[in-house]
Amino acid sequence: MAGSNAPIEIASAIQSASVNRHPSLEHDLNPSTAASQKQPVTIASSPAESDVAEDEIPLSVLRPIPRRTTMPPLPDLRFEQSYLKSIEGAKSWKGVLWITFRDQVLLALTQGAIWTLLLSGWRHWNRSSQFSGQSVGARIRRWWWGVNNWAVPEDKALNNPKLAKDVQDYYKGEFSTAAQD
Repeated sequence: MAGSNAPIEIASAIQSASVNRHPSLEHDLNPSTAASQKQPVTIASSPAESDVAEDEIPLSVLRPIPRRTTMPPLPDLRFEQSYLKSIEGAKSWKGVLWITFRDQVLLALTQGAIWTLLLSGWRHWNRSSQFSGQSVGARIRRWWWGVNNWAVPEDKALNNPKLAKDVQDYYKGEFSTAAQD
């Protein structure tokens, strides 16, 4: 009977050892992020007292290290933190519902639709631009190929006299009676 409870006792001991007995709202609720508060970093880099005498001025004061441009704090990209920050100013459950719908459904749908339309438009414009045309896309493409010293491909389908004769014969045979009807 004691052998069957051993795994349960071990798991219970491990779990109880990791429980914080005295949690603090300031430290244990969530880690501090760029969204919650900003605190400047201070570096205490003073020379040891034995290095500088009373009547001497430290070199760090005479020749201070130039300040580097600082980057802005990293944005908080975790869902929970950004969501809690956005619903912070909501007055009622309706406000929370609207903010949730706006952020999670409406804006995501709008962003996806705009991105898809942009990509579809780009693909259509890029597909329809030809080397032999006079459109803006054709000029840009010819310029780009010229800058890179690439050989512009010749359109063999349009320079094929046999294909042109076959197409001409087909259309004459197919549609010649349309004018007589």
